[in-house]
Amino acid sequence: MPSTLPDGDPVPASGELPPGALDGLGSRPFGFYVHVPFCATRCGYCDFNTYTAAELGPGASHGDYADTVAEEVRLARRVLGDADLPVRTVFFGGGTPTLLDSHDLTRVLGVIDKEFGLAPDAEVTTEANPESVDPASLATLRSGGFNRVSFGMQSAREHVLRVLDRRHTPGRAAQAVREAREAGFEHVNLDLIYSTPGETDDDWRASLEAALAAGPDHVSAYSLIVEDGTRLAARIRRGELPMPDDDVAADRYLIAEELLTAAGLTWYEISNWAASEAARCRHNLLYWTGGDWWGAGPGAHSHVGGTRWWNVKHPAAYAARLAAGETPAHAREILTPADRAMERLMLELRLVTGFPLAEVAPESRTAVAGALAGGLLETEPFKAGRMVLTLRGRLLADALIRDLT
Repeated sequence: MPSTLPDGDPVPASGELPPGALDGLGSRPFGFYVHVPFCATRCGYCDFNTYTAAELGPGASHGDYADTVAEEVRLARRVLGDADLPVRTVFFGGGTPTLLDSHDLTRVLGVIDKEFGLAPDAEVTTEANPESVDPASLATLRSGGFNRVSFGMQSAREHVLRVLDRRHTPGRAAQAVREAREAGFEHVNLDLIYSTPGETDDDWRASLEAALAAGPDHVSAYSLIVEDGTRLAARIRRGELPMPDDDVAADRYLIAEELLTAAGLTWYEISNWAASEAARCRHNLLYWTGGDWWGAGPGAHSHVGGTRWWNVKHPAAYAARLAAGETPAHAREILTPADRAMERLMLELRLVTGFPLAEVAPESRTAVAGALAGGLLETEPFKAGRMVLTLRGRLLADALIRDLT
């Protein structure tokens, strides 16, 4: 089941932000995240804030959801005032956004455009499971303003998909990519997961090769994380499946780097490879580089001017708050300058552009020197004043970040 929300400070019923949060609004990139919390089935490894039809209960429905989210978009406009705030990126995530009718998704996008205005070159992405789209729905999305789609492929091996409780057949993801291209989608991503219990090196190579053969211009590859409270965690605890091994995960990452790079995709964030700079996910880059965004939907997180808040989790509670004319925000926190500096380091060091040496805290200089000597940082960018991870550094990034923070 979904994990619990963090604690925080109360949020006024109006959603009003604290003094100073709106300072500089519009000078930083601004985006929208729209959470669609519906899934046909719950995958065994998932602890996201999602609900199957059986879990949803009264007070919320697929049919009313677009109208409910539209109310939060209008609330966002009131809270953020009349600043000129063109939306540079929109990302519909979940869950499975494409379980909603494609016309509902384009209708929500239309409300965002009406209230804020989409930038002329706005990136508009939806996540999708391969089996939740068809040529007609993809054509509707494309004509309605979507220009990027991200498919959850995970694996090309049927036995690996079974362990993950994924329902699509191995070849469906490649077919969905072809359909998206035929519908006119300029950018297509495939999400993969590695180090699933029972997966071999050959299985992982086959998944990468199948993904590349489908012709995406972006691939995301993530090591499986076993979350407490999931079916997968219970199976591992009972001894039915082995726990994923860190050394195996590192080997799988090296295989991904080898095959993706050979195919012309280059890394720009530790878990993401793109065929060109234009193919990089600009919405995620907005997160990673300190932009502002409004997260609409149950459990969605937002960040504006150093204030971060998160919505109530259940769709029924979310809908009830908005119907009453109140913010759906559950709680918030105001980030201190130290918080923001630490988060900036944690996120930017994961990027191919790296982090400026001049902004490293003095007490971390010894750790930086050790990282360079240990082959974790590229030499030439270091000479130019930036910390950029080597391939070995990418494998040990979490440990390095802990040392630096």
